[in-house]
Amino acid sequence: MSRIGRKPINIPAGVDVKVDGSVITVKGAKGELSYTFNPNMTVEVKDGAIEVSRPDDSKMNRSLHGLTRTLINNMVIGVTEGYVKELKVNGVGYRVQKQGNKCVMNLGYSHQVIVEDTADIKIEVPDPNTIKIVGIDKQKVGQFAAEVREKRPPEPYKGKGIRYADEYIHRKEGKAGKGK
Repeated sequence: MSRIGRKPINIPAGVDVKVDGSVITVKGAKGELSYTFNPNMTVEVKDGAIEVSRPDDSKMNRSLHGLTRTLINNMVIGVTEGYVKELKVNGVGYRVQKQGNKCVMNLGYSHQVIVEDTADIKIEVPDPNTIKIVGIDKQKVGQFAAEVREKRPPEPYKGKGIRYADEYIHRKEGKAGKGK
């Protein structure tokens, strides 16, 4: 058995879970998410917990077992706590500000880069060098953060650009003959 797949998912207070055929819907304080899982998997709600099981030990079912359990667990965490990705902006003159539902970024280009909030994702700017991307769907938050980072990825010589808060940029020395 999959070590991850066989773990039950505890349902916190205030979370409503419905399984209808091969669609699971999780509703909580922050919102509602639904996911269509593979019909081979069996998802049951028992005694305040969600259990995922598989019909046999074929390679396909083994791989789907842990995946299905993890995706459902991410939905439960999303509707209770939500997800946050934090980005840092480094560089002389690089700054970020929030104007209504738009995030205006000065990233060293001849123009400003503007990114708008979506229905699922909210952008917060606590200070001019920090961007927080907040949402309930882990996949959408990660994808949106990657798209914002793509506007000016960090470069290895001076470290200028947008990077994740926990990301380490491997720095390069530059030209070997510089300064001689």
